[in-house]
Order: sequence, then structure tokens, then C-alpha cells
Amino acid sequence: MKSGKFYIIFIILISITACNSGKSVSYKSSEYKRKKEVKPPKPSREDNHKIAKEANSVLKEAYKFLGTPYKYGGTTSSGLDCSGLVINSFQAIGFQMPRISRDQADQGKEIKLRDAKEGDLVFFSTSGSRINHVGIVENVKNGEVFFIHSSTSKGVIVSSIEETYWNKRFVKATRVL
Repeated sequence: MKSGKFYIIFIILISITACNSGKSVSYKSSEYKRKKEVKPPKPSREDNHKIAKEANSVLKEAYKFLGTPYKYGGTTSSGLDCSGLVINSFQAIGFQMPRISRDQADQGKEIKLRDAKEGDLVFFSTSGSRINHVGIVENVKNGEVFFIHSSTSKGVIVSSIEETYWNKRFVKATRVL
């Protein structure tokens, strides 16, 4: 008898969950085959404000190192290299970056240089074919990108991508924020 009650309850549950709205759905073959392109939602005003605030915090931290001498492998105010500057600057917003510039180049998404904004990263190859230098976009004026970085000869400075040296060695830009 118990198995009979169980069977009845089971049938009732199946019929409840199997109910539909009674509407029939049909697709034209052309609609069914067409793939919809899904676009990510546009960032809200609050999202844009948060991103701008984070970029400002990253740059504020980077500015603290202006004039700091270059030191290979350095990550402190007594001396740092280009990737050390990026690590320290992004730690200000709680974002952990890889130690070397070529690994930092894999963070975020690649963007076109003309779309660069404050807080984006720019990558260079100064000796050969692979990335070995990074800077943080500091400002963009009339399409000219300025970036803060640790130069081997001058320490932490702001440079322009329009300078012949950097322009010839530019590889890519990424947006982490």
C-alpha cells in the first residue's frame, strides 16, 4: 500500500513539473539558424566612475615614485624597475600583478592605442622581439599618449609614445581596469 501512495505522489509531482504555459513556440528555419551576436552591457555611470577612481588611485601611487632611481628587480622607493612600478601602483587598489612585464601583458584585454585611457598599460620591446618594458598611461592629450614608467637611465619619469624611441618599440596596450 505504501508503494501505491508513493507512486501516486510521484505521478502528481511529474505532472506538476511537466506543465507548460500552453503556448506553442515555433521557429522559422531562417530564425533558428541565425546566430545572435551577444554584446556585453555598456558600463553604467557608476561603473565608469569606479573605473576612473581606480585609475586615479593607481596613478596617484605611481606619482609617489617619480624621480625614484631605476633598480633591476627593485620594488621599493629606494629603486624599482618598470614592472615593480606597475606592481606597486596596482596594489593601491588591491590588484595583484605578475612580477615581470611580459606576464603583465597577459592581464586584462588588449586595446588599440588610440583608445587608451588613464590607468591602461603600454608595453614595449626594447631589446629584440619580446615584451620587456611596461608603462602606465598617465594622460592622453590630442591623441598623444603619455605614460609613467621606470627608465633604466632616468628612473621613474613620464614619457610620450610619440618619442621616436618609444614609438618604434611599442608592442601593445591593455586595459586591466
